[in-house]
Amino acid sequence: MSHTELDAAPDYFRAFEDVEPPKTRPLSRRRAALWQFLAALTLGFGAWYLHWRWTASLNSDALTFSVIVAAAETAMFFGTLLFYFDIWDEGDTPQSAPPTTLAEACLPEKTDLSVDVLIATYDEHQTILQATIEDALKLELPENWTVAIYVLDDGNRPEIATLAEKLGVQYIAREQNLGFKAGNMRNALFQTDGEFVLICDADTRLFRQFLTNTLGYFRDPTVAWVQTPHWFYDIPPGQAWTDTLPRYLSRFLTAASGQQRRGTDPFLSGSLMFFDVIQRRRHRNGASFCCGAGSIHRREPLFQDALHQHQSDRGRRLPMTQKGLAPRLVPIQPFRFHVSEDIYTSMLLHGAGRGWKSVYHPQVECRMLSPWSMDAWASQKLKYAGGTLDLMLNANPLLNPKMPWRVKLHYAATFWSYLSAFALIILLIAPVYTLTTGSAPIDAYSMTFFLHLLPLLLANEAALAVASKGQDANQGRILSLATLPIVTRAFWLVARGRRVRFRPTPKTPMFKGAMRFVLPNLVLLSVMSAALVYGVVQNVMGSEAHSASLLIVNAFWLSWCGLAISRPVASAFWRPPGHANATPTSVNRMPMSGKLKDAR
Repeated sequence: MSHTELDAAPDYFRAFEDVEPPKTRPLSRRRAALWQFLAALTLGFGAWYLHWRWTASLNSDALTFSVIVAAAETAMFFGTLLFYFDIWDEGDTPQSAPPTTLAEACLPEKTDLSVDVLIATYDEHQTILQATIEDALKLELPENWTVAIYVLDDGNRPEIATLAEKLGVQYIAREQNLGFKAGNMRNALFQTDGEFVLICDADTRLFRQFLTNTLGYFRDPTVAWVQTPHWFYDIPPGQAWTDTLPRYLSRFLTAASGQQRRGTDPFLSGSLMFFDVIQRRRHRNGASFCCGAGSIHRREPLFQDALHQHQSDRGRRLPMTQKGLAPRLVPIQPFRFHVSEDIYTSMLLHGAGRGWKSVYHPQVECRMLSPWSMDAWASQKLKYAGGTLDLMLNANPLLNPKMPWRVKLHYAATFWSYLSAFALIILLIAPVYTLTTGSAPIDAYSMTFFLHLLPLLLANEAALAVASKGQDANQGRILSLATLPIVTRAFWLVARGRRVRFRPTPKTPMFKGAMRFVLPNLVLLSVMSAALVYGVVQNVMGSEAHSASLLIVNAFWLSWCGLAISRPVASAFWRPPGHANATPTSVNRMPMSGKLKDAR
């Protein structure tokens, strides 16, 4: 099958049907104590290093450059403080059996124990949607509970209406697409009446026990929603290095990449580091936020908050996707009209001052499809970055006096994950500047420098290895560098009041038009390579400014950054086995800036 044929094969995911979900384990007390000791050690070494940097290492011959780099290092240390707070400890809520009465579910009389399963779709292929509906129909119902399944078709397609009728589920469409996915959800919420609402995307395939394993948390009347992990079951398994390379080279590549196989998770979709480490540990302070699909909500807080916010929105500056709406015309929004409606709604409920809280359920209860193209990858990252940055600038929860300070720090960590792009750009440019000019950000790459830096780096690596419980802690750092061009573009658009434009994330493999998304990465790699070559040439020619220590330190940092930045480039050329000769041609003209088209 050619790559063109694969593009047209909507049932490619069938090959992954038998993949089993991972089992996550809690952080043991012994491991937690070791992680916290190593974290404290890292912070101590970090403070010691920065004190030395500011008091004894600034290069007086290039003072401005030296101060800028030291400031960037200080900012990254601040980010480390936030991240360590973010993942400091776990605090899972014990799982309970589903309630069997209205009183146990904390519901008023004259209601019922009912769940609405809302499956949002826009342009996804019928084959993908059918598998999602069929799995929803297999849900195990706890005693005394009823379930209703709705397909919410923002594409208003006759064939999807026919599919819903064929499978015996209800179909809801609308003529206008106002409000993205949140608008689609709002439209359905005003036409349904289940006391609990389960959110699904077109590719969210629920496991039979989803309701049995999550409804018990709602015995607590203050629980507004329960979020479960996102698990992408179709991540390509890759190919063993030894299948095509000599054993000695295979061992080297395994050690260098940290992977036993090539082509494994080419688009870095594996999300367990975020869900099992970050989200799970935010739960100890009630700060795990909603991620949309795979979450189940109590209807009451959604509408209670919507009514309150409807009043407060009048005359107030509105975030990204509400601009252009007259305040009196802003509709009641159980899910906020925003490109990042899930985290926005979470922020409002966490900061409402009404005692609502979230629960993070740590075990996988559904499966989803990962992006299999640069189009999907870039669109998804631009959406996340643009949405989060817009909320930070226009609806910042850190300014909300009703939000608990611990919860604010968790949201601050989310914002910093994007703001750190500015410090990363400085630290990325620094070795380029040093290798081309011979001006270092420190007075000398001496033994004193290594004695201050190496303990910090080693302690940090050890701390993350223990804290991550076997998850890939390096993935976040790779993504931070690999997505720098996308995050920079998102920030520039949001800062100018422009809206991030994106298409719904494609749900089928596509290998066309990949190169336009990685051109900024290629430009960066070219500049970095040129600087490295120039530095080597100057050293060979005997330049006193380009000492061996200067060359080694900056070449090492530049090379590591280059590997991370090149990851999207490698992904652009990646093909599944049997498609290695396909080339990324036929540019897809998906605009990445400008005014926001009102579709997800």
